[in-house]
Amino acid sequence: MNKESDLYPSNNIHEFVKSMSDLTFITNAPNQTLKDRFEQLIKDCQSFDCLVAYFYISGFHLIYKSLEKTEKIKILIGIGTSRETYNLMNVSGNQLLSHSETKQEVEKMVESEMGDSEDNQNVEEGVRKFVEWIKEGKLQIKAYPSQNIHAKVYIMTFKEGDRDVGRVITGSSNFTQSGLLDNLEFNVELKNRSDYEFAKRQFEELWKDAVDVSEKYIQTISERTWLNQTITPYHLYLKFLYEYFKEELSKSDEIFTQYFPENFKSFDYQKQAVINAKRILEEYGGVFISDVVGLGKTYISAMLAGQLDGRTLVIAPPALLNKNNPGSWQNVFADFHLPANFVSIGKIDEAKRLTEQREYKNIIIDEAHRFRNETNINYEKIAEIARGKRVILVSATPYNNSPKDLLSLIKLFQNTKKSNIPGVTNLEEFFGRLESKLKRVDRQKDYNKFLEITKSNAKEIREKVLKYLMVRRTRKEIEKYFAEDLKKNKIKFPQVEDPKPFYYQLNEHEDSIFMESIRLITQEFKYARYTPLLYLKKGINSQQEQSQKNMVGFMKVLLVKRLESSFYSFKKSIERFINYYEMFIKEYREGRVYISKKYINKIFELSEAEDDETIQKLIEEGKAEKYESKDFNPEFEKDLKKDLEILKEIRTMWQSIKRDPKLETLIENLKNHKILKNKKIILFTESKETAEYLSENINNSLGNIALVFHGNSPETIKDIVIENFDARSKNQKDDYKILISTEVLSEGVNLHRSNIVINYDIPWNPTRLMQRVGRINRIDTPFNKIYTFNFFPTKQADSQIELTNIARSKIEAFLTLLGGDTSILTEGEPVSSHELFNKLLSKDTIAPEEEEESELKYLRLIEDIQKNNPELFEKVKHLPKKARSAKVLSEPLKDIARPQSLITFFRKGKLMKFYLSNKSKPAKETDFLTAAKIFESTADEKRTNILTQHYYELLDKNKSTFYDATIEEIIVDTRQRGSKNEIELLKILKVTQKNGKQLTKDQEEYLNQIITKIEEGGIPKQTVKKTLTSLNKISKEIQNPLKVIGVLQSEISPAFLKSHYAQTAAVTEGKREVILSLYLGEDNDE
Repeated sequence: MNKESDLYPSNNIHEFVKSMSDLTFITNAPNQTLKDRFEQLIKDCQSFDCLVAYFYISGFHLIYKSLEKTEKIKILIGIGTSRETYNLMNVSGNQLLSHSETKQEVEKMVESEMGDSEDNQNVEEGVRKFVEWIKEGKLQIKAYPSQNIHAKVYIMTFKEGDRDVGRVITGSSNFTQSGLLDNLEFNVELKNRSDYEFAKRQFEELWKDAVDVSEKYIQTISERTWLNQTITPYHLYLKFLYEYFKEELSKSDEIFTQYFPENFKSFDYQKQAVINAKRILEEYGGVFISDVVGLGKTYISAMLAGQLDGRTLVIAPPALLNKNNPGSWQNVFADFHLPANFVSIGKIDEAKRLTEQREYKNIIIDEAHRFRNETNINYEKIAEIARGKRVILVSATPYNNSPKDLLSLIKLFQNTKKSNIPGVTNLEEFFGRLESKLKRVDRQKDYNKFLEITKSNAKEIREKVLKYLMVRRTRKEIEKYFAEDLKKNKIKFPQVEDPKPFYYQLNEHEDSIFMESIRLITQEFKYARYTPLLYLKKGINSQQEQSQKNMVGFMKVLLVKRLESSFYSFKKSIERFINYYEMFIKEYREGRVYISKKYINKIFELSEAEDDETIQKLIEEGKAEKYESKDFNPEFEKDLKKDLEILKEIRTMWQSIKRDPKLETLIENLKNHKILKNKKIILFTESKETAEYLSENINNSLGNIALVFHGNSPETIKDIVIENFDARSKNQKDDYKILISTEVLSEGVNLHRSNIVINYDIPWNPTRLMQRVGRINRIDTPFNKIYTFNFFPTKQADSQIELTNIARSKIEAFLTLLGGDTSILTEGEPVSSHELFNKLLSKDTIAPEEEEESELKYLRLIEDIQKNNPELFEKVKHLPKKARSAKVLSEPLKDIARPQSLITFFRKGKLMKFYLSNKSKPAKETDFLTAAKIFESTADEKRTNILTQHYYELLDKNKSTFYDATIEEIIVDTRQRGSKNEIELLKILKVTQKNGKQLTKDQEEYLNQIITKIEEGGIPKQTVKKTLTSLNKISKEIQNPLKVIGVLQSEISPAFLKSHYAQTAAVTEGKREVILSLYLGEDNDE
């Protein structure tokens, strides 16, 4: 007999029990529960004695109504001792606890039980009745000071003259809901007088030696459980902060000192960043160090590296790997005596070789936003380098405007379809949803809606993803919340002034040519020489067509930028365009056209190239595929000729321009402006030719005071830059007053011997403005103020207001005429034509304080209490699980909550959520900052009454919504989703699995690993695409599993089979917990 059906006459065990028992046996079968039997017997009792190993007061509500007429209730419990107490008893050899130890164990038992009790009104009423009866003397509870009591005996003594003297029920049931109602139990009811008298006698003997814990029960329930009526709104607010910031509060400053160089000036805000970053890194495998520019991200990263085990590899821009640069990674790591290897961001292959030769545990990627594009060939390599390692991404601007930008960076340390970020298991779906919201809106036609969605997306990303992965503070936050430490270290951030405009005035003739040039290059010019594939008779696919259209936009923007940069650079560009057009037309007429479809992607990768000469050379060198002239539609030659005519027309127009009003305005201000005169100045332009042109003219007018630096400058010039403009340089020189630089110096080099930035070109992407000013706005700048000046074209006018209005209209003309190509000019920055001008003259663009509300406010508050009021901190720390309080809803809160609402703080593993509900609406999730506003209370704020029935209705709403939210992520994760290429590749691999009889076990396991990694989103899209392309090339042999395995091994790096560093950590595992709740009442609540 080994089957259940052989052992029992029925598969239903309750049926079996029922079939062989009468009222003597109580099994918790339907209609035969111990609770049912108690209700029948206890209502007639004079006294009720209970001896149990486990008594759960939260189950008292099940029978207390039957005990209303009982005169005396005595409950004797055993002690389920804690491990510490059990060990102590064994060491001492004493199996009995002292009275005080017994009471302590009871206190722990009650506190633990109430913390896990059901959340309903019946439980609360039962516990309150229990306490009431103790106070009245009707109920007494004692604990036997031994861990050896395991009996379960219930003695009922009837009133004199009743059916008999009493009854005894004994068996397996403890006094818990499970024992009384839910579990399968075996209990027997004894009716003989001798059984009753024996049980009564034994009970009284034990009772005599037991410790009275009645008062301890009252004290524990009223002080150490959620029924504590003295928890004020203020104490609950502090408990809310304690629970939310618990990990940050466990920090210790001592961990840093061993790494600090002698006389190193450390700041609390940097230490706090390191502690936070290390926690994030260990939990999620990666972290964004994204403080705004100038706050020492390099130092923070080095301090973080000092806390980590294993080798560290730093990948950074060349400017930050120059040993002559005091702020370079080598120098900062040397200051901290930290070993590391350093590789230029342009030498990813070298970094890859290093990681193949040595075992690295930590990868630091500076200016990480350069890897936002997953289709970039270097992205695949950086993903391979990062796999299985801690990834530290250093960037003040990791998120531009496309949600997918950020996803690509997160993918370096997270599986995007199986992440361990709380609440967002499927990152592909999350970011895809946000991306699709943006795509549904026409940016040009409904800019306000586009901006609204962009801001909404940024908020959702910040609250649901970046709060777990990013360390980012603004200067305003640091000044506000670390003021004392900054003062102690004599650090004061400079005041950033609003940017000032320099208007260069065009006369009537100049203005007409300027505006006509814009019109021609944006409206009339076809850019046919750069889009030959559009004219092929055989046609092209949609992807090639889009690439060609993108090329039009790119070249159009290039010319617009040159025109705005300087007359000189524009005329040089027009000459080059004419030259390349004439060469191309000559080739066409000779019957041949050379085209490379590959150069397009290369150009977009180099879209930040400093001049069009670089672009033109790239196009010429990229030629590979030969076409006959007859392969093209006749419109091709026609458009080529028309374009050349327009170019020559523009050249002719500009030959009549004899002066340069923009240069004249610059020279005049350098000579006479009170802020600029004889000061060190950083001047930015996007054009190398403009930079060299300015240098020559400034030096001719003002003496040899200007130094030029651009992408083609030798490294020796960079050393001169550092010596003349970096305040930390050990070899200070004063040979130059003005540094003229292209964008190449907008990142990575400190230039804070100056406090003035001049933007000679309009910074069409306001983020660039912030990066440029960040070069001089450093934490150790010696200046009190930061100045910025921006050049704008305008027309000669009599008043400043008129000059401003004309300049504004010209900016609008640029953007309006560019139409859909505006996003190329602004590099994706969502900004309208009327808004851009205002942004460029606002200091908020330079020193953005976009996150006015900060979690730092609340962290610093609870840290201050921890440090300066340990008694209060201790009290808050020990407030009970599921603590609750109530307060009157104040007027300021009525915008976010209604009277008679409940806000509840929940936790599941690392996941923390907040839900707010009221009678008329379902529960809704709210973010931390909103929750903090609701919980925030003053020390003298009074606790009001909680409407009990209403409270539990609202709590149930909140709990149900939280439960649904945490279940939903599991459902989402199980759905099969992916890109078109991923789905196609998975189909091939699953067919290979079915046909895999030829495969060895190792090959089968390898194939399973590849499938799993693709399903989890753990393989870069470019790798998936390349693999699919290679498999399509062997389509005739695709049924051969060995051929498929060969392609996989060739195209997919073994690194991608590794798990991400923290992928094994199941952050959202754990039971769902109610941490605390606050009831918001009205003045008239009773």
